[in-house]
Amino acid sequence: MTASDAESEPAAPGLSDRDRALLALERRPWAGPGAKERAIREELGISPVRYYQLLNALIEDERALREDPVTVNRLRRLRAARRERR
Repeated sequence: MTASDAESEPAAPGLSDRDRALLALERRPWAGPGAKERAIREELGISPVRYYQLLNALIEDERALREDPVTVNRLRRLRAARRERR
């Protein structure tokens, strides 16, 4: 494949607005207990359980890594640490 071939191929689709919103919410600092869960319900309109299901799937997505490598890598490290403690 030449450089011109790569340029003519369509780019991989990016993240959805919902996926970007999940990452944005995860980047924010939280004042106290319950604040994040309240924001998940109010801003995203989903339950915290569903939020974490979506987030766990999202951090496996290479598009998310390209979009926000700092957040995705931090979340991957936290998940790995939790798994090691089990």
